[in-house]
Amino acid sequence: MFDTLSDRLAATFKNLRGKGRLSEADIDATAREIRIALLEADVALPVVRAFIKQVKERAAGAEVSQALNPAQQVIKIVNEELVGILGGETRRLRYAKNPPTVIMLAGLQGSGKTTLAGKLGRWLKQQGHAPLLVACDLQRPDAVNQLSVVAERAEVAVYAPEPGNGVGDPVKVAQDSVGYARDKHHDVVVVDTAGRLGIDEELMRQAADIRDAVSPDEILFVVDAMIGQDAVTTAEAFRDGVGFDGVVLSKLDGDARGGAALSVAQVTGKQIMFASNGEKLDDFDAFHPDRMASRILGMGDMLTLIEKAEQTFSQQEAEKMAAKLQKGPKEFTLDDFLAQMEQVRKMGSISKLLGMMPGMGQMKDQINDLDEREVDRTAAIIKSMTPNERAEPTIINGSRRARIARGSGVDVSAVKNLVERFFEARKMMSRMAQGGGMPGMPGMPGMGGGAGRKKKQPKKAKGKRQSGNPMKRKQEEQAAAQRKAAGQGGAFGGAGGGAEQGGGDFELPQEFKDMLPPK
Repeated sequence: MFDTLSDRLAATFKNLRGKGRLSEADIDATAREIRIALLEADVALPVVRAFIKQVKERAAGAEVSQALNPAQQVIKIVNEELVGILGGETRRLRYAKNPPTVIMLAGLQGSGKTTLAGKLGRWLKQQGHAPLLVACDLQRPDAVNQLSVVAERAEVAVYAPEPGNGVGDPVKVAQDSVGYARDKHHDVVVVDTAGRLGIDEELMRQAADIRDAVSPDEILFVVDAMIGQDAVTTAEAFRDGVGFDGVVLSKLDGDARGGAALSVAQVTGKQIMFASNGEKLDDFDAFHPDRMASRILGMGDMLTLIEKAEQTFSQQEAEKMAAKLQKGPKEFTLDDFLAQMEQVRKMGSISKLLGMMPGMGQMKDQINDLDEREVDRTAAIIKSMTPNERAEPTIINGSRRARIARGSGVDVSAVKNLVERFFEARKMMSRMAQGGGMPGMPGMPGMGGGAGRKKKQPKKAKGKRQSGNPMKRKQEEQAAAQRKAAGQGGAFGGAGGGAEQGGGDFELPQEFKDMLPPK
């Protein structure tokens, strides 16, 4: 959703790099480009004005003028101000002292409340709660059935005593659901209310009546992030008519410009608490302003990536795999490779995971073109092998490759390429597990990995040409000897690493050279 904004901001910051100091004209030009980028992203005009004012004031101050790298300091300021307009600190749910905690969802029809109720219910269950979804949307055709289906997929309970489709009293259903949850030991109640195509008196009255009947601990306003400035207008109307405590953004994976997400918290004064960024029930998580700002600026979101990995991979399995790799590369089999790949798939879309990594913003097109089915094809190839072939891929000859290709429905070349890639991956993972750092590089002190390898002699320093003056040449030789005695020579030329310090030319390991595209 924020790709266009990210690209514009990246181009703006690129113009600042390499400048030793920033003039007033540079700051004005940068502020103008940021203003255009935000307006094109459909951010509300009052929010843009306040944002640009803050950035200009801080950029013109001492924190930039006295900085060693003014360009990076400006990026830091923009990042901090983005965090500010997105709500500042992460807002957590408030739970009732005496369960059940009641959470009421409000919003327009089509904003995704019912699906989001299922996502929230699944998220709460993963947090150790026992949620109950309550069907109070009795106007929209088949809304009750939809919530029941979503609840079943999310593996959470649902309370739906009325058939809906215009039949039943939503206020009574909401009121009765609290007692039902208490009797059945559900500690969180999620009330799915009805919406309308637009703001009207009946919608506001019904939402207010449900609010008064259940006294919710949290009222969450669900807003479709793709509807632009209307999202802000609708949010203000709900805030004034019913009131809400936090905002949930749905459809963040859409191709809209995303200005609503950058506007609604600032305009309404209510923080964004959750974000839905896909169709699957797991495509939902707490909203972190600092992480979202980092993504917008193309700096990735490693914290979310780590959290997903911790939820998917067990510590015991990770230690077991590390111990296996440390014994030697041959201990890592294609069965292990398949298991690791399936674990990664559980974390979510591969392209989304790659998008969270820092620096991957420059490869958005390649990531978007990534064929997720390639993982399924790889799994099919491995599963078409015999147990012996998976344990020792070196026995896979031409006839075996042909049989595996027929069994998995791929070309023989695909089988050959997979085996070759596996051997390279196994070699790399084994070296890193043994503390050897990156492939082809010597191990760090105390980390192993370098023992037993033949040390390469450092290349002769390129250094300056020796002077033709015998006296001057003697002085240069003496200076070089003193540097060497002081420990400044070495394979990498000491701290500076320059030619004058005796540093050799740095060469990429052969494994990396093989991965690089031809020039």
